[in-house]
Amino acid sequence: MNSWRSITSLTYNQIKELQNHRLHSFINTHVYPFSPYYAKLFDEKKIDPRQIRTKEDLKRIPLICKSDLIDKDNPQKFKDFILQPDKEKISRYWPKSRVLTLAARSFIQGHRLENDLAREYRPVFMTFTTGTTNAPVPFMYSRYDLDNLNISGARMVGLFDVKGEERIMNLFPFAPHLAFWQTFFGAIEADIFALSTGGGKVMGTEGNLTALLRIKPSTVLGVPSYIYHLLRFAQDKGHDLSFIKKIVLGAAKVTTAYKQKLSDILSAQGARNVYIFGTYGFTEARSAWAECPVENHLSSGYHLYPDKEIFEIIDPTTGEVKDDSEDGEIVYTSLDSRASVMLRYRTGDFVKGGITHGPCPYCGRMTLRLSSDITRLSDNKDMHLSKVKGTLVNLSHFAEVLSGIPQVDEWQLEIRKHKNDPYEVDELVVYVTSQAGANQSALSQLIKDKLTGATEVSPNEIKFIPLDEMVKRLELETANKEKRILDIRPKV
Repeated sequence: MNSWRSITSLTYNQIKELQNHRLHSFINTHVYPFSPYYAKLFDEKKIDPRQIRTKEDLKRIPLICKSDLIDKDNPQKFKDFILQPDKEKISRYWPKSRVLTLAARSFIQGHRLENDLAREYRPVFMTFTTGTTNAPVPFMYSRYDLDNLNISGARMVGLFDVKGEERIMNLFPFAPHLAFWQTFFGAIEADIFALSTGGGKVMGTEGNLTALLRIKPSTVLGVPSYIYHLLRFAQDKGHDLSFIKKIVLGAAKVTTAYKQKLSDILSAQGARNVYIFGTYGFTEARSAWAECPVENHLSSGYHLYPDKEIFEIIDPTTGEVKDDSEDGEIVYTSLDSRASVMLRYRTGDFVKGGITHGPCPYCGRMTLRLSSDITRLSDNKDMHLSKVKGTLVNLSHFAEVLSGIPQVDEWQLEIRKHKNDPYEVDELVVYVTSQAGANQSALSQLIKDKLTGATEVSPNEIKFIPLDEMVKRLELETANKEKRILDIRPKV
């Protein structure tokens, strides 16, 4: 029942039964006994952990968000979310039969009980949130959690249908961030050869291209902007990339139009029938999920691991739990972690289409699938554009429009104040690198029309700049994330 093949063949009712059992056991055996944060929370809110038996019972537990993990006066607050077992807590909360079984196994295998507990709970590895709006928050992994990272990574590789004799190239930036390590450990667990280059920041685009041509991977993984940059660089040099069969994109939303854009570049370099699909993950879950290969660049939705987590969909304003299939904010609860533990964590991500039950129409797996139409709620914040058009703007709409225009190679959006005066009107400037031969006057009008139609805001200026200047502006080869949208307005 614990094999991935068994999990992906369960009916929805069987999934619910499995999740309910694991939720009750996880909270009573690991979270309430050993988590300083949740033990205090349960006691203050008078929550009896024994009464948390089903997914529906999760509503008794308050939601948390990133601000709950941060305290300027207590920079070590993240440690409150780390499970911290000791002999007294184990004796108090664990059934004697469980303690005796663990002790007997340790004795038979020649281990010390303390060593077994250390392997399961002691933090030995760390990744960070990217810290774009707050200080980066560390999330800890024990050896047990690293095993889970291996498992989820191997499941993704299996979902990609990468064969044992094939090769993978990991172009995610080398950093203590989830995407790089999920790919690194997943390939090892799946027994697939993988070259992890660290992206442009480590080897540079020339070095990555040399490595790509040398090992000829069937599957290439990385951040959408850098993958696009590398493929275009290879195209400019006239290289044959017919060996590439799959492109896996992470750390950013990927639209069908963007997938088609990559497909066109690959087709021009000899790669035919390439599958291009996205992934979704976040540091707090210490896991990522992926689409399965689908023709015509459609999305199958992200295939979830129902034995490892529970997802809820809530109203982002009221916090009310909605039906799985409805639109709403994504909330994550772990069912099988040890070091850093999250229950009912508000991701800040808004999904349209919620969670789908039943067999995947493309691969046939029965596991739950999360819609790939996901945007950051923080993108909906008031950008103070009322002096331009009197309209609030969702930043993701700019990205969708500009990334979907075939004649646009690269782009950057700059939000500034007129004459850099904090009391003046807002201005939007779009920097564009166009494809060779594109009519810039016609393209400029097309961009204005599409942005106005999608956002009701027209840019004040569209500037066409050469590719090398754009690469520097975006910091494609020097930063872990490209600088796609810049807000340089002075503060009042």
